[in-house]
Amino acid sequence: MDERQLRILRELGDLGSVSAVAEALHVTPSAISQQLRLLQRAIPVPLTERAGRRVVLTDAGHALAAAAIEVESALARARHAVADFAEQPAGVVSVAAFHSAASAFFPLLLHGLSGPDHPRLALADEDVAQDRFPALTRDHDLVLAHRLDHAPPWPRTVTSATLLREPLDVALPVGHPLAAEPVLSPRDVADQPWITVHDGFPLMATIEAIAASADRALDIVHRINEFTVVAEVVAAGGGVALMPRWTARPHPGIVLRPLSGVHARRRIDVLHRPERTARKAVRTVLAELRTTAARIQGRDTSET
Repeated sequence: MDERQLRILRELGDLGSVSAVAEALHVTPSAISQQLRLLQRAIPVPLTERAGRRVVLTDAGHALAAAAIEVESALARARHAVADFAEQPAGVVSVAAFHSAASAFFPLLLHGLSGPDHPRLALADEDVAQDRFPALTRDHDLVLAHRLDHAPPWPRTVTSATLLREPLDVALPVGHPLAAEPVLSPRDVADQPWITVHDGFPLMATIEAIAASADRALDIVHRINEFTVVAEVVAAGGGVALMPRWTARPHPGIVLRPLSGVHARRRIDVLHRPERTARKAVRTVLAELRTTAARIQGRDTSET
């Protein structure tokens, strides 16, 4: 039995005929009769009987109809409870992000949502391969993920929105001969020792594009995913690397130079399961993420 069937039974007890119930619920009499038959299959005793040309409730039917009032009341209370929960502005919202996005977004997000009437954040760092980001939406309300501009879209099982389209620059130690150049080409950097991310992470596709454009294999000497560590290794002369322009923390020992000849840019997207935004608190955090993204991009504009 389901809520609709119980309501039909209740209305039949009140209105006294199938046609009257159909008119009240704006459906056909045959639809009402079908639902009554489906309900009867789940009940071992007759719920209705003929009274002349009308179908009326038996004693068992009246008993179930009375119980249906309690069921409808309980369901109404449950719906109101869910609605109240969904509209609470200050509930807990969990946000996961890969490392460089976490470093850039989390402090600004905490500052923007401080105060008693804002959602409470539960933050987590999740440095995973690109194809594993959608699965994180099972455990987190919002997930910051990255992919290259030309990479396949996220699966349709999650909702996504792009927060930033961030350029990827070549990181060089201060004093490196190439640091004097305003823009670098793949051939300029192809003979350098390289620091890259691990296989399966989005930036590897751009590394491969650099090698293809220069028509030579790159000398990959280190594999490090965390950009703060990458910056330290670059500054120490360990090689050159690709680094994001806006979300990587500035380092006094390195310089960033734009790369021409390949499409060197990544998207920072926010992923979530569609039902998560039924909550006002999640919608509030999502809006603040967009504001935060604009501030992060604006830092570059204000410094140039």
